[in-house]
Amino acid sequence: MTELHLPGIGAYRMAEPAEPFLPAGPAVSRSVFAAAHVVADPLGDNAPGAPAAVDWESTLAFRHHLWSLGLGVADAMDTAQRGMGLDWAATQELITRSGAEARAVGGRLACGVGTDQLADAESSLPEILAAYEQQLEVVEQAGAQPVLMASRALAAAAVDPEDYLRLYGRLIGQARQPVILHWLGEMFDPALTGYWGSADLDLATETVLALVKEHAAGIDGIKVSLLDADREIALRRALPEGVRLYTGDDFNYPELIRGDEHGHSHALLGVFDPIAAKAAAALHALDAGDLDRYDALLAPTLPLARHLFAAPTFHYKTGIVFLAWLAGHQDHFTMVAGAQSGRSVPHLVELFRLADAAGVLPDPDLAADRMRRFLAVTAPTG
Repeated sequence: MTELHLPGIGAYRMAEPAEPFLPAGPAVSRSVFAAAHVVADPLGDNAPGAPAAVDWESTLAFRHHLWSLGLGVADAMDTAQRGMGLDWAATQELITRSGAEARAVGGRLACGVGTDQLADAESSLPEILAAYEQQLEVVEQAGAQPVLMASRALAAAAVDPEDYLRLYGRLIGQARQPVILHWLGEMFDPALTGYWGSADLDLATETVLALVKEHAAGIDGIKVSLLDADREIALRRALPEGVRLYTGDDFNYPELIRGDEHGHSHALLGVFDPIAAKAAAALHALDAGDLDRYDALLAPTLPLARHLFAAPTFHYKTGIVFLAWLAGHQDHFTMVAGAQSGRSVPHLVELFRLADAAGVLPDPDLAADRMRRFLAVTAPTG
């Protein structure tokens, strides 16, 4: 058994690693995307405010890891540090490169369409629409499914729900395939407070439903990240037939994906980045109707997810990359924009413990060695 000393805990013995899971193909009862992180170039100038320097080989290798487990990849989204270090130039290259890799292996790929190439100054609605259109063209050229991301610029410029309805209606009408809408709560990005034209979530929901019902043929689904299971279920039941609800609820995903007698959510989740193998195995158990195994696989991941996405929630990306390093998916704990400083040492120590308990660290010896080296620098004992 692998042992190490953890600050605040003392002597800690790691669990035995889980059995590897390599599915023959994707699960079929749910449509699932794992939102993937980017791997920074550790020798690049990834200081706050600097253009992102990306390790493309490692970044794309991680996407192949997700595809090998039968998961779809949601790229160039919040988990990839959109709006928190990944600038538009790097994002455009990421979309293009991921699209080529997806085509090579037949992997499912959705990519974020946003407005983050706009300057920080206020933008007009026509400028915001043009920015969305530019990014939509890049995503479609890459062969990816578009995810119309929530826009900080639109949140600042829109004066009422009609501005959202008109702009989104134009984009949906231009898209070459059904899009995924994106509702990201203010806990993920405070600049999105009042999205859809109201800070009252009941009124915002009315606007979303009006948009979806008017353009249902052009909408594959909507990703909802409000961390409110009851609200998600109510919205899911109100959607037109054929429009999916993609849960983005990293606090309640097992029950929402499992569903009830009235239906279920699909998934587009950042937490599926670090728990990909567990998630894939659970989804295949769900396909087989083995609900006990589904529950047993995902239940241990929930404490990990709730800690990973604890407030301030938008810093969850730091934990995602830390876990990728511990799991051996990259050789360093460095992030674009220096975001590795976004979580405290005690937070990351507890994240390590919960990841071990959840069985998502495939090589305990490697994870323990990296944790020891991390603590030797950040929490020396003398």
